[in-house]
Amino acid sequence: MEIEKSLTLDAPPQQVWELVLDPQAMCGCVPGMQSVEVISDDEYVAHMQVKISFITARFTLNTRIVEQEAPRYLRAEGTGEDASVASSLTQTSEMFLNEREDGGTDLRIKVKADVFGRLGTFGLAVMKTKADRMWDEFGTNLIARLNGEAPEAAETPRAEATAEPTPTRRPAPSTPANTVAPRAGWLARLLGRAPAQPSAEHIHVEVERGTTRIRIDWPAQQSDACAAWLRELVKA
Repeated sequence: MEIEKSLTLDAPPQQVWELVLDPQAMCGCVPGMQSVEVISDDEYVAHMQVKISFITARFTLNTRIVEQEAPRYLRAEGTGEDASVASSLTQTSEMFLNEREDGGTDLRIKVKADVFGRLGTFGLAVMKTKADRMWDEFGTNLIARLNGEAPEAAETPRAEATAEPTPTRRPAPSTPANTVAPRAGWLARLLGRAPAQPSAEHIHVEVERGTTRIRIDWPAQQSDACAAWLRELVKA
């Protein structure tokens, strides 16, 4: 997955550069970043929590700055892993700072990321939508820092608060066969196998990718989201 984003900032490049290289400041700007440990001037370990669809991943990210030309250019490489959701990632990012005639800064980033494991089964559209939201939030927080304001303190808790609620237990419909049987047939046609019998509350999905098998119980109330995810999975 490759992402390219830009921001127009009123601050001069040197001020933006110093802020971007301040680990504690970035901890307050990057959505989901809970803490950061400084290993050296060019190496950091960050702990992040990111929610994609129904999965919440807690990554330990090891990042190293491999090239920099202050205050114009920076390139960094990183790896991360969350064993609890059997997922990992590698990424290379570049940052470009260009001074405008009015003294402000055009900030541009290019990121190439590869996601493996359970999170890697999500389609490109889902991942890019999440990246777009995180970039918008990062830009808002960065501008607030440059203006001497504190970013909104509820970034990480808000991600948890917007997680899909656990569906409440409801009585089974009077004719369960009419609702369950069509769903099972649809999943069987899409995945090439018959899924395990779902309950009235969940859609059970099993996906195999090479030697990896993923089992998911999706809330039945969110069947449309399940169908969208499966379509993206088939395209991947």
